[in-house]
Amino acid sequence: VQLQASGGGLVQTGGSLRLSCAASGRTYSNSPMGWFRQAPGKEREFVAAIDWSGGRTFYADSVKGRFTISRDNAENTVYLQMNSLNAEDTAVYYCAVGSNGAFPPRVYSHWGQGTQVTVSS
Repeated sequence: VQLQASGGGLVQTGGSLRLSCAASGRTYSNSPMGWFRQAPGKEREFVAAIDWSGGRTFYADSVKGRFTISRDNAENTVYLQMNSLNAEDTAVYYCAVGSNGAFPPRVYSHWGQGTQVTVSS
């Protein structure tokens, strides 16, 4: 499975972006998916997860109420709608496939290439 994140860019504080994560190689419709981010000089951190059906979601406290994760299994794509962006959201955003079993997943794999999100004040 290859994952490719896209949709990043430069946005002003308070603005919105929608990230996409498209899979190629095989379907991941039976797997949970997650979004992570890594800011310069910081460790990668969890952002959001979604189960295989889209019926359950889980968010980091820092983005709860502002970000929404969703998926379209027919399109093999996971999305991250980001609203009310602020400077602390500036990072490279990555998607990954989560392990089955417990939700939110404890292990992620098949990390895709990230997409840069920059929020200017």
